[in-house]
Amino acid sequence: MAKASMSHMNTHLPLPNRSSSFLQFKHFTPCLSFPNPNQNPNQNQKPLRLSTPNCTVPPSVAASDSPLTVTRKAADVYPELKGTSIFLLGMKSSLKISLGNRLAEALRYYYFDSDSLVEEAAGGASAAKSFRESDEKGLSECETEVLKQLSSMGRLVVCVGNGAVQSSTNLALLRHGISLWIDVPLDIVARDVIEDRNQYASLEISVSGSYPEVKDELGVLYDKYRDGYATADATISVQKLASRLGCDNLDEITGEDMTLEALKEIEKLTRVKKMMEDAARPF
Repeated sequence: MAKASMSHMNTHLPLPNRSSSFLQFKHFTPCLSFPNPNQNPNQNQKPLRLSTPNCTVPPSVAASDSPLTVTRKAADVYPELKGTSIFLLGMKSSLKISLGNRLAEALRYYYFDSDSLVEEAAGGASAAKSFRESDEKGLSECETEVLKQLSSMGRLVVCVGNGAVQSSTNLALLRHGISLWIDVPLDIVARDVIEDRNQYASLEISVSGSYPEVKDELGVLYDKYRDGYATADATISVQKLASRLGCDNLDEITGEDMTLEALKEIEKLTRVKKMMEDAARPF
């Protein structure tokens, strides 16, 4: 069976006014070719042009709608990041996706979901899942190519899928930025799946089952990828955050709480990096 292939071209994306200290971001429009199991192999396949509807171009930090505490923390962290991209690992969930968008807005970064890019190129979530089942290696190579392009850019917040932690190649690509494991309890993830099955159709589980069945399958998936998640530079545990904030119910955790926690972890990591760089300088 033919393998997935990717090519891309760079064009300038109009950006909001900013100082010259920003890294120049170049928007890409990848072209992915996926084999169709129902298509005659002798027929020529046309590559699918992949647009990027999930790319968010947020307003400036000063104009953000985030609470003042988040805005101030983002303003403190932003100069130290120097355009370094942020990769969010972990099980797909509404909390993780919301955090990605909020971080991008607070930092004036661009937001991408790597799984959505692959799914769109494949023709949708269901098509991507079928492709995974028929040619898992081909889809894995495609996921690597998407991650390779994203990791070569700056000023991105990327929600990455499980494919990002499946190989040493992908894990190495994540080292181009800061990686955070967003550890969300499985009961919350299972609830997300039940409430919006179409959104999670590409997961490596059957999303049509009952809540207990979905949660059990998610548990198997979590165990499969947990070691890969744990390679992240830092972990944001929803359970631990709730405990520290004195929340009896995990639903009491707000998007602002998650964003502020992520910014604090990013700030710690940038400070450690700066200390190491200063220590390496000759006297």
